[in-house]
Amino acid sequence: MPVESSRDLIKIYYNTFNSGDREAFLALLAEDVVHDINQGGSETGVALFRAFLARMDRCYRETIRDVVVMVNEDGSRAAAEFVVHGTYLSTDDGLPEAAGQTYVLPAGAFFTLRDGKVARISNFYNLPEWTRQVTEH
Repeated sequence: MPVESSRDLIKIYYNTFNSGDREAFLALLAEDVVHDINQGGSETGVALFRAFLARMDRCYRETIRDVVVMVNEDGSRAAAEFVVHGTYLSTDDGLPEAAGQTYVLPAGAFFTLRDGKVARISNFYNLPEWTRQVTEH
């Protein structure tokens, strides 16, 4: 994939996430997408990513801002640094109780790109910092 096409795909990925159009968002993923969850396991396939998004949408309302995209020379891999602005809507399993707390959290992601789709996404953020923000409200 050309570098600019890869950069555009990642920008579209985050813009589509922010739009809330989950079907358009899922259409950006390869069928065998690998999703490495921050401080968690790894899931493979669009169906599991769909279930992950449903849980996220139930528990959180998030907007991704200040996205900076970096791409390797052949456009097959990318990284993004961004800031998550969110509201904790409903208690997620194993996490503090939700009461509408807001948070602002720097984060990053690594991507493998194949045939114009996202084939792997690995998200990283500081969970202890997120926990501090939602427990100190």
